[in-house]
Amino acid sequence: MIKVLFLGDVVGRPGREFLIEKISELRSELSLHAVVVNAENAAGGSGLTESIAKDLLSSGVDAITLGDHVWDQKGFESEIGNLDKVCRPANLPKQNPGRTHLVIPANGFKIGIFTVLGRNYIGMKADGCPFRIANELLDELKGECDAFLVEAHMEATSEKVALGWHLDGRVAGVIGTHTHVPTADGRILPKGTAYISDVGMSGPHHSVLGRKIEPVIQLFLDGMKRRFPVAEEDVRLSGCLIGIDEKRGIAESFQRFELKKIPASA
Repeated sequence: MIKVLFLGDVVGRPGREFLIEKISELRSELSLHAVVVNAENAAGGSGLTESIAKDLLSSGVDAITLGDHVWDQKGFESEIGNLDKVCRPANLPKQNPGRTHLVIPANGFKIGIFTVLGRNYIGMKADGCPFRIANELLDELKGECDAFLVEAHMEATSEKVALGWHLDGRVAGVIGTHTHVPTADGRILPKGTAYISDVGMSGPHHSVLGRKIEPVIQLFLDGMKRRFPVAEEDVRLSGCLIGIDEKRGIAESFQRFELKKIPASA
C-alpha cells in the first residue's frame, strides 16, 4: 500500500514553519511514501513565492498544488516555471504559465496529481469545466501513472461532491480544499475513491480562516476594507491520509489527519 499525506491550505508563516518543522518526523512515523501540500496561502496568507516553495520542497514535501490565489504574489507568474514540483489549477486559461499536473514517484509507483478550480462563487474564473478537464487529463496521463489524486479547489460543496461521484473508481482520491474548514464527510466511495469535501487548513486556527479575528469581525460590522493580518495562535496541520492499493490504483484506506502545535510555554 502506498501511503500519501495530503495537507490542506498552508496559511502564512505559522503554517509553513510548523510544516517544515514536522515533515521529516511525520514521514518517518507514518511511513509515508509521498506528501502533497496546497500552498496557495503560504506567502503572507495569500499566494506563493519561489523561495517559499523551495523551502517547503527541501523540507520533504513532494508536490505543491495551488488554487485561486495562485497569482496573488507579484512576480510569481515568472517564477512558477522554475518549479517542477508545483502545479497551478489545470482549468485556468491555457496561456497561464505553470504546470497543469504533476507526476511524482512513490516507491516505484507513479502518482498523477492535479487541481481543478470550481466555477461557483469563486472570484477567479476557470477557463474550462473542471469535470471535462479532469476527464481529459485522466485520458492523457493514463499510461503514465499508476494512480491519481485530484484536488477539488471549490467553494460549493455540491460541486465537490458531484466531482467525487463523477471520478469514483477512476482516481484514488478527490480531495476538497479552499474553504479552510474541515468537513465530516471523509470516506471511500463505492468504487474505491477516497473523498472529503474539505481537509481544512494548515495554519493558525484561533482565527477566521487563518486571519486575526477582530479585523474580520469589523469588516462584517461596517463593510470597510482593511488589512487582515495572519493570526498566530493554535497552529495545526490539517489534511488526510490515503492508502492506495498498488495493484488497482484506488483507495484502500482513508482517514482525516490533524496535528496541533504544542505551545512553547506548555
